[in-house]
Amino acid sequence: MNTVVTRFAPSPTGFMHVGGVRTALYSWLFAKKHKGRFILRIEDTDKEREVQGSIPHIIESLSWLGIAWDEGIDRGGPHAPYIQSERLGLYRSYAQKLISLGHAYADPYSEDELGALRAKAEGEKRPFLFRDHRPENPEPWDGTKPLRFRAPAIKRYEWNDLVRGNLSAGEEAVDDFILIKSDGYPTYNFAHVVDDIEMQVTHVMRGEEFISSTPKFLSLYEALGATPPAFATLPVILAPGGHKKLGKRDGAKDILDYRTEGYLPEAMVNFLALLGWNPGTEQEFFSVPELIEAFDVDRIQVSGAGFDETKLKSMNQYWMRKLSTDDFIQRGSLEASDARKLKLAVPLLKDRAQTFMEARTMLTQELSCLFETPSLTRDLILAKELPGRSDTAKEALAGLSELIRSLPQGELTADTVKIALMPLADAEEAKGKGGRGAVLWPLRYALSGQERSPDPFTLISILGPEESVSRIQNAIGILEG
Repeated sequence: MNTVVTRFAPSPTGFMHVGGVRTALYSWLFAKKHKGRFILRIEDTDKEREVQGSIPHIIESLSWLGIAWDEGIDRGGPHAPYIQSERLGLYRSYAQKLISLGHAYADPYSEDELGALRAKAEGEKRPFLFRDHRPENPEPWDGTKPLRFRAPAIKRYEWNDLVRGNLSAGEEAVDDFILIKSDGYPTYNFAHVVDDIEMQVTHVMRGEEFISSTPKFLSLYEALGATPPAFATLPVILAPGGHKKLGKRDGAKDILDYRTEGYLPEAMVNFLALLGWNPGTEQEFFSVPELIEAFDVDRIQVSGAGFDETKLKSMNQYWMRKLSTDDFIQRGSLEASDARKLKLAVPLLKDRAQTFMEARTMLTQELSCLFETPSLTRDLILAKELPGRSDTAKEALAGLSELIRSLPQGELTADTVKIALMPLADAEEAKGKGGRGAVLWPLRYALSGQERSPDPFTLISILGPEESVSRIQNAIGILEG
C-alpha cells in the first residue's frame, strides 16, 4: 500500500469552527494511525471572502489542539508553496494541459450574454446547461476570460465513499464548469484537484456538502489521467435538539473561544473525536495516543452527531482532575495572594469547576474568603439560630469559644478537623434545640463571611489553626460588643 497522505485545506474566511477542526482531527488521526503524512495548506482563491488574520488563526487553533502537520504552511515541504494564491503558475500549466487535450476552452460569453441565455432557459422551463452553448471554434485562451472545463460525453458517475458506501450521480451532475476565473485565480473545483494530485493525497476527509460536486472532481481526475483519492464523508454536526446543522445562531463558536473559557485541548480533542466516530467499545475518555491507536474510518457514523456542551464540560472536568496540583494552577492561569492556600484550594476547584474560567471565578467569589479577612455582621452570625432559645448570642459565644479550645494544632486536614469538632455539633444536636447548625453555621460564617462557602472543616484545613482562631475570635468580639 502506498504511504497514506491526508490534508486539511481550509479557506481563510473567518474563525475555525468545530466542524472544520473535526475534519482536521480525523484527517490527522488517520494519517498517524497509518504512519502517513498530514498536510496543511490554505485555499485562498476566493479573495473577496478572505478575512485578514485568518491564516495565523488557523495555525494557532491547530497548534493549541496538538494537531501537528508534517508539511504545509509555515513548515515547508517538498510541495511548497502551500498557499493556493502562490501556486497560480502551477494551475495555469495544468490548464494548458487540459486545453491541449481538448478538455478546456475559453468562455466567449459576457455576463450579460450568459444572463440572457439563462433567462431564455428559465422561460422555456428547462435547466440551463452551459454545454448546450459551447462555441464551435473557441478562441485561444489568454487568461482574460474564464476557462471552462469541457464536460465529457454524458455519463453516469459511481464511486465508493469510505463512510457512505456506494454513491452515484446522473448525467446532470457535470456541466462545463469554470476552471480559472477571469481574475486569474482558479476555482475550488480545479485548484484542490491539482493540489491533491501534486501532493499525492490518498485520502480526503470532507463534509457532506461536497458529495454533489464529486462527479466534477472525478471528471477532472479522469481528464488529467490521475487516480482520485479515497473520499470519506463525515457526518454533519447538529445543533442542540438535533434538528439542524450547528451554526453561529445555535452557539457555534470559534475553537479558540473554548481555550479562553478554560477548556483543555485534551478534552476538546477527546470530545471532537467522538463527535461522529464510535470506538466500538464503552470507553469514553481517550488520550491522543489511544485515539490514534483506536481510530478507524469504518467506525465513522453516517447520521448526524449532536453537539452537547454539557458533555463537553463533563469531559473537560475529567481531564482537569487528572492534572497535578502544579499543572492545574499553571495551565489554568490561576493566581492568588497566598500560593500555599491556592495549592490547598485545588481539590475544591477540581471538585466543583468544569472549566478553568469557572475555577478563576470561584477564586474571586466563593473562595475569596481564603485570601481575604471577611467582614462579618452580628445578624448573620446568628442567622441559623432557631427561635425559642433564651439567649442566642450567649449560646453562639459559648459554642465558638468551645470550638477554639477543641481546635487541633499543627498540620490539619479536613478529616482531622471534623473528627475534633463534630462531637460539639453532635452534642448540640442531642439537646434538641438548634441542632448541629447552631454550632456549625456560626463557625462557617466566622471563617468565610459568606452565606455560601465550603464546609468549615475544609476552611480550617486551608486557613490553618492560627488564622482560623483569629477569625473565630473576631466573631466572638462582634457578639460581645
